[in-house]
Amino acid sequence: ICFEMTLPAEKLAELRQLIHNHIATLDLQDEIRSCISTQKGKVDEQSLMRALEEKGIVDQVMQSLNLSKGNRAKTPPKAQPVGEKTEETREVAVAGTIIQPNKRYVFLQVLGGKAFLDHLQESESTLQQFFVLHVHFRGQRLCSKPVPCSCEPAFHEGFLLELSRGARDAGRPLSRTDLLSVSDPVHLTLVRNTPAGDRELVGTCYLEWRAVLAQGTGRANTSVEMVGVSSEGNIPAGIIDVRLESLPRGGEEEGDTIGHEVLSAQLSLEKQRAAERERVFLVYAKQWWREYQHVRASHVDRMVKIFAHDENGVSHPVCAYVHPMRAGRLLDGPRGAARYVSLMPYERASSVGTGGARDEVWSSTHAFLCQKKGGAEDHATLLCSLLLGFGLDAYVCIGTKAKGLAHAWVMTLGHNGVVTFWEPLTGQRYLHTEFQPNKQAGSPLPIPQHPYSQLGCIFNHQSFYANIQPSDTVALCRFDLHNSSLWKAMSSDAIKAVTTGSGAPMWRCPPLLPSQLDTILIANELEAELRVLTVQYRQELGLGTHWDDDLSYLLSPALTAYELERCTGLSVGNEEFQDAIHNAVPLGHTFKGFPIQLTSWNPKRVFSACTKSQVCTDILSCRGDQVRMAVRTKLCDYPEGVCAVWVMFAVKYKSVL
Repeated sequence: ICFEMTLPAEKLAELRQLIHNHIATLDLQDEIRSCISTQKGKVDEQSLMRALEEKGIVDQVMQSLNLSKGNRAKTPPKAQPVGEKTEETREVAVAGTIIQPNKRYVFLQVLGGKAFLDHLQESESTLQQFFVLHVHFRGQRLCSKPVPCSCEPAFHEGFLLELSRGARDAGRPLSRTDLLSVSDPVHLTLVRNTPAGDRELVGTCYLEWRAVLAQGTGRANTSVEMVGVSSEGNIPAGIIDVRLESLPRGGEEEGDTIGHEVLSAQLSLEKQRAAERERVFLVYAKQWWREYQHVRASHVDRMVKIFAHDENGVSHPVCAYVHPMRAGRLLDGPRGAARYVSLMPYERASSVGTGGARDEVWSSTHAFLCQKKGGAEDHATLLCSLLLGFGLDAYVCIGTKAKGLAHAWVMTLGHNGVVTFWEPLTGQRYLHTEFQPNKQAGSPLPIPQHPYSQLGCIFNHQSFYANIQPSDTVALCRFDLHNSSLWKAMSSDAIKAVTTGSGAPMWRCPPLLPSQLDTILIANELEAELRVLTVQYRQELGLGTHWDDDLSYLLSPALTAYELERCTGLSVGNEEFQDAIHNAVPLGHTFKGFPIQLTSWNPKRVFSACTKSQVCTDILSCRGDQVRMAVRTKLCDYPEGVCAVWVMFAVKYKSVL
């Protein structure tokens, strides 16, 4: 194929290799051979090119390379919908990414789903729900388009996943033998979305992709069971059919294949090694626990947790749920991280037939980010991971709150010995003041400013400490972790064996994704809907509604200041806001305002939450002379599309006695 441009020799060779890979990827070899066989006599290059153009092969290759006839590589390719045919799916997905000749990829095609028995009988509510399949592999996160929920969901999606993402892999093509050592599985997470914006985790699974390496064609079809959540983990939620394909194809060297026996031996060896690591740690943990109980008889009742079950009911050491995470430029600092985590709703997993009781489930980080809600443990492990990423000495704390309720929160130790507690559900910070009985004998126990009662243990990705102090009351705890008379530590080597290296690959640490929300558009639409609901509310009371757009605009700085205060703990801009309101409200008139922060921008939900406050209902039902209503909304977005939704209703009026 000739190009109307001059390229250096090395670029031209690279381009030829790229075209060769795409021809192999699109399965065009047979069509090209057919064109050559139809040529009579000596094959002429120009006549062959005309024949290829007539059959549309040239255009097909150009489109896959993001090129057009008239303008080569000047305009970006337009997004194309994923077709229903698997070949079209592969072509579109590959067209969106330029395949580098020196890199290897696995192309994951989702061909469809079946046996999702929860949707066997369709109802009006289920018809409005959608499945979204989330994929995480070696630091790459992708998701499918929403598919209507059904017993056989019509997934037709393709995901191009890069295999060589490490620094040691750069600059050289990897053989199939090299790829055999890439043991990271593909984590599939299926979430059900509702019209109200709720997300429910349906099931997850870990897909072993290396089966494709043993196929001479470079393709392998398989079906994966989406494992149910919590106590339903032994029951498949459904089955998803997938096809795996190794790319680029057609460039493998002779003999560059993996036999089925070699692949089976490798997988068996990895499984045995993982089982041995887990067995050794379990033996060590049992011995450590016996020693801990012998220190003091009351230790058997303390909140010391070494293992926890994930969303599939699989047990892992609690240290494996924490891993340093860097948010790039998506979060500004530790306090921004605390604010972000606190905006994800709190919800514990529940199961059928448990009488309303909640299961203790520690979600994997990827599952937690996909469903955007979880228990206190999920919030605490994510916040601890982010604080570790920002360079703080952070630990997850396991203990109780008031009334003995089990809880998890985060603690950081400053270089000067300052202990700070971080509440993951609210983002609040509390300084711990150490009570010293020897120096403060006879003094009453100070009332703590934090809500925590007992503390059993603390941990992060490298350390685990159990509280062996005479009292596990948080207010009396000392946090000299190197003092063996206060804290019993686990071996750091034993912890690292199950949390680092080959024991904990990259799939445990998914990256955060930037928000794709148009916050200004959503805020404008929400504000318009709230005005309609306010008018209807006042009409039912026999009241008219007059809006003051200028007053509504003046509420914006207050909402910005409220969010800044939640992030930093500092109150700013209050004087300017008061001056503006004072200038806007005439003498003899009264001003009332009601701010509220939520995480949903569903208008009916927002209005319902507002009307639960007596202050807001007084504003909405205000009577008087020259009553002017105002409302303002603001969305502050964070990673993963998490939002702080601020709403403020206000009114100014002249009282009528």
